[in-house]
Amino acid sequence: MANDVNRLIDLLYARIEEARAPTLKPGMRIVDAEEMLDLLDELRAQLPMEIKRAQDLLAAREKFVEDAKRDVERMMRQAELEARTKVSESEVMYAARERARQIVSRAEERSRQLYQVANEYAEDALARTEEAVQAALDEVKQSRMRFRTASSTKMQEQREKLEEKNPTEDKKR
Repeated sequence: MANDVNRLIDLLYARIEEARAPTLKPGMRIVDAEEMLDLLDELRAQLPMEIKRAQDLLAAREKFVEDAKRDVERMMRQAELEARTKVSESEVMYAARERARQIVSRAEERSRQLYQVANEYAEDALARTEEAVQAALDEVKQSRMRFRTASSTKMQEQREKLEEKNPTEDKKR
């Protein structure tokens, strides 16, 4: 999915770079607006899938944390049950509680680590996606402005040529 978004952004860049420049404006490019809009529509369609993937990752992380908590509770119940069956109850209970505490402590630490890693990954993925989309959008906006300027200039030149060819019509008006 991320490859699709990157592919679309690469296509946008390629189309803009391949676009021909007007004769007197080498810094400007003339692009096919319909093609650019189609690529942007396809990019827009891909973004919800990227966001869904990040949400799925967060959901999987939460499920893992819940499963770990359930496992810890099960282990604690099992440890307490085993401790009750031992002969020297005070020593066994102490050992079982200590073991349960260690298990809970390790599970909580692991849960915190996984939560942090998943959050960092999701944040990074969303930030990269946002940056790529923003860069593509900025490039398209710039191309659109250059296209409008070039188009306006061409239209003005055409008007001037027509006025030079038909000066009598201007006098009639």
